[in-house]
This record gives sequence, structure tokens and C-alpha cells, in this order.
Amino acid sequence: MKQKEIVILTDDELKDKLDAFQKNLHDLKLTHVVSPVENPLQIRNIRRAIARLKTEFVKRNNK
Repeated sequence: MKQKEIVILTDDELKDKLDAFQKNLHDLKLTHVVSPVENPLQIRNIRRAIARLKTEFVKRNNK
């Protein structure tokens, strides 16, 4: 998810996306422990998307 896409989200959508990405990361990590994931870069990309969402969330709450 790109920063341009994140900026246009509403606060509720931002929270929903953050929850969805965190659940997806948790599931992907559990799957990766049992058997290697086909594309391990997915884990990194999801972590970075979560960081972008959290940054935008904090930025909005500080204003």
C-alpha cells in the first residue's frame, strides 16, 4: 500500500486496514514457521505497510 493511498483514507478505514494488515502479518508468520512461505518478501512488505499506516494514524492524532 502506497502512502498516496493511505492519505486519502478516512480514520475508520485507516483503523480497519491496520487491523487487517496486522492479522495478515500474524497469520503469515505462523504459516512461515510451519513451512516456508513461497515469497518471504511478503512479510517485509506487510510490516512496512503497517508502519506507514501507524505513522499516518499518529500524524492525524497529533494535529
